Amino acid sequence: MPGSNLPDGDLAFNYFPGNYRWCHGLLIALSGAPWGGAEIDEINRIGLRLKGKAPDDDAAWFNEWSGEAERIEAIGHAEAAKGHALTAAGYLRRAAHYYQVGERFVHPKTDASQAAYKRAVDCFKKAASLMTHPKIEHVEVPYEGVSLPGILVHADPLPGRTGKGPVMVFLDGFDVTKEIQYFKGIPDLAARGISCLVLDGPGNGEARRFRNLVLHHETERHAGAAYDYLAARPEFDPQRIGIMALSLGGYYAPRAASMDHRFACCIAWGAEWNYCQKWKNRIAKMEGGQKISLSVPTLHLQWVFGAKDRPEALVKLEGFNLDGVIQKMKCPFLLVHGEGDQQVPFEDAQAAINACGSKDKTLKVFTRAEGGYHHCQLDNVSIATAYMWDWLVDKLKP
Repeated sequence: MPGSNLPDGDLAFNYFPGNYRWCHGLLIALSGAPWGGAEIDEINRIGLRLKGKAPDDDAAWFNEWSGEAERIEAIGHAEAAKGHALTAAGYLRRAAHYYQVGERFVHPKTDASQAAYKRAVDCFKKAASLMTHPKIEHVEVPYEGVSLPGILVHADPLPGRTGKGPVMVFLDGFDVTKEIQYFKGIPDLAARGISCLVLDGPGNGEARRFRNLVLHHETERHAGAAYDYLAARPEFDPQRIGIMALSLGGYYAPRAASMDHRFACCIAWGAEWNYCQKWKNRIAKMEGGQKISLSVPTLHLQWVFGAKDRPEALVKLEGFNLDGVIQKMKCPFLLVHGEGDQQVPFEDAQAAINACGSKDKTLKVFTRAEGGYHHCQLDNVSIATAYMWDWLVDKLKP
């Protein structure tokens, strides 16, 4: 039987044994390869150069990724100057991804990290302007007197389809960004005839770094703003606007769909239940000398909230609980979880799916044997996206 003779130990790329965060970070970059976010050889060379340097987030991690991003960016601009638009776009997409993978561990943020992030955003925008497929539009979503930056990836035309089409709102997690999320299979969703608005919400991406919009638990506020924006556009069907999010988005998307019943469907790419209690448990373990699996430094928690210290951040976390909320959900719901997720226990996934009020609800757990068993299927993103996108085709009928 396939998968029955697997070796012991971790099956994912493991350049930094014992350092979950660095292994996870490298997998973020590597997993973007199918959609133009990475070249495996470039990632391998970065990984080899970083061996033995963990956990130096600044002088080692940031500098190596930024240095490679600068090299790739320069080639991209040179190719663009020659009129080689698609070649340039390929280099610039990868540069954007590498810059953001390198920047994500820097806390507190510095002038250098902010500049690298800005270069990432600019590289992706330039790449989008040079690409012919999929069609990418950078947009601003009005939100409570300001606006949120988004990447709107338009669906490919399907034979025989006319009229308005379906679209998904795709929200960030705890520490990812709209550019990183594009490299999680969004071109494949567009190829299925479903558009996608990837949004930097409060506490994430540009919204936090450049607009000082901090995280809050009422996700329906910015999710609802995204719905309003899309429903007002002529190419989208207001009855076929869904919502999804990954990682901490396992709280965001169910919260939004439970509180705003206009959404046609919901995907939680990764489970959450009581995020506040999870952090209390994490802190207790850390204070007891135990190692915990985190994708970013602990200071990230304070930063997303703009909190002065950890106790203040914990107060702001108190609303991040799906119990009493997800029971209100009515739309079709898919919850995707990895059997070996080191950040989220299976019990959280089981609690969320059991409590969900939707009649149409599915829990998909990817196993070690099939792959995709790590957090948000980071070890095999493509099998997760294929499953999710086909589920969306069945629900939204492009």
